Amino acid sequence: MRKSPLVTLSTLALGALALSGCGSEPDADTSGAEGEWPESITLSLVPSTEGEDLAEALDPLTGYLSENLGIDVEGVVATDYAATVEALGADQAQVAITDAGSLYNAIEQHDAELILRDVRFGATSYAAVGYTNNPDKYCEDEPVMATYDAAGTEMAYCNGIEAAGESATGDGPAGTDALANIDAGTEVALQAATSPAGYQYPIVAMQDAGVDTDNDIVEVPVDGNNNAVLAVHNGDAEVSFGYWDARDSIVEEAPEAAEDVVAFSYTEMIPNGGVAVTNTLPDDLVAELTTLMDEYAESSDEAADVMYDLVGLSDWTAETGDEEIARYGEILEMFAN
Repeated sequence: MRKSPLVTLSTLALGALALSGCGSEPDADTSGAEGEWPESITLSLVPSTEGEDLAEALDPLTGYLSENLGIDVEGVVATDYAATVEALGADQAQVAITDAGSLYNAIEQHDAELILRDVRFGATSYAAVGYTNNPDKYCEDEPVMATYDAAGTEMAYCNGIEAAGESATGDGPAGTDALANIDAGTEVALQAATSPAGYQYPIVAMQDAGVDTDNDIVEVPVDGNNNAVLAVHNGDAEVSFGYWDARDSIVEEAPEAAEDVVAFSYTEMIPNGGVAVTNTLPDDLVAELTTLMDEYAESSDEAADVMYDLVGLSDWTAETGDEEIARYGEILEMFAN
């Protein structure tokens, strides 16, 4: 379901200037923590937009919030996700649109409040998918074709994780028992150790299925979800992992992959990012801000376009699913070293 992941724009001078000094102490006089609304608040995000005029790209969102809140809302571009956490902690930004790991860190380290979750293609979370070119080994039944609605493409699934002829849902965990068939010497394509769908959640799922991921598998390093699928398609690995449904990234160049690369397992769900606010904001401001941002994508056609272009989302939802963020934090800590 993730087709437009957020991209870190580490070279943007605007972000560096806007968030420089994040290590300084918060200004208690402007916090509004006692119920008085501040004259202005700052929103920090890592955009998916590429280009020089990012201030202009932010204007429709910050203008909408400013007009409806009756206070100035300023938008700044963070150099990376960690900078959004630092900005909240220093009260240099009071609102952050960021990834799930940063949400967890902001909550744990700075007592930030999670107010919204990102919605992409109708979902707030996604599974890591186990792909294979050897269905005889990993499928208990014949693969079936189901439609990946985000691309309108029929793709192959087995182990009952999707229903034949229906729209695929991508709901996990499912088919995880089949991971036990990854035996000693199996070539498994894995992405960087920081990738939730390409490494972290798959490693946990394989270990839960009894696979010795340190000694038994032959790791085939790949860079990116498309290359994870290509590794299986090209026969460089018997199994790979990527987000649901990463096959869409290669079917234009290799249409046969939709059927030849079979999805046989879904991990537990991985949370999308969302919106967090600092604990210095008064409750009634937070409540109104939450409602306004929740309604932004539906406020106009321009808003929907801005939201997708700016942060790669189709919507926000106030159904925050805090337990998924907490679980994500547990997984992050497993791989912290």
